[in-house]
Amino acid sequence: MIYRFCLFALHAMEEYISIGKMVAAHGLAGELLLKHELGKKTSLKGLTALFVEDKKNSFLPWFIESTKIKSPDELYIKLEDINTRETAQKLVSKKIWLKKADYKKFAAKTTPSNILGYTIIDHDKMLGEILEIIEQPHQLLCRLEIQGKEVLIPLHEESLQKIDHQKKIVKVTLPEGLLDIYLQ
Repeated sequence: MIYRFCLFALHAMEEYISIGKMVAAHGLAGELLLKHELGKKTSLKGLTALFVEDKKNSFLPWFIESTKIKSPDELYIKLEDINTRETAQKLVSKKIWLKKADYKKFAAKTTPSNILGYTIIDHDKMLGEILEIIEQPHQLLCRLEIQGKEVLIPLHEESLQKIDHQKKIVKVTLPEGLLDIYLQ
């Protein structure tokens, strides 16, 4: 299974991080099943709202009435104004986002998305900020933009040298020619 974690900033105001998506309507009263990638079991206790991307970079808040843990990565959730199965069905397959500050409260310290926004450095050369994490079975791919082009940097045993959480940097040793593939 491949997971994607994204970081978006709106007009330099608020940053949002994708935590998963609504996968099913549950019951007849409008409950939904949220499959999340927070890296630990959570009920999101204390969270008042989550966000759905209505249009590109436009996030609509949905206020939480109640939650109940189903499994370590699934949660039943009841949202305000969603009172029927049919209404809930409209949110199925929608990506769910949290404000970055809320994300930090609920995500496990070891979840790969914690390095969103970190800078990747290859052989003392700063490459750019991690904009997205794509989690694959044997490696992580970090999406950056270099010279206006999308670049995917693999993180695995051979390429990852060090993660410095205080400085927010990821040091890598990339295979020769990898960047040339993207930047030509």
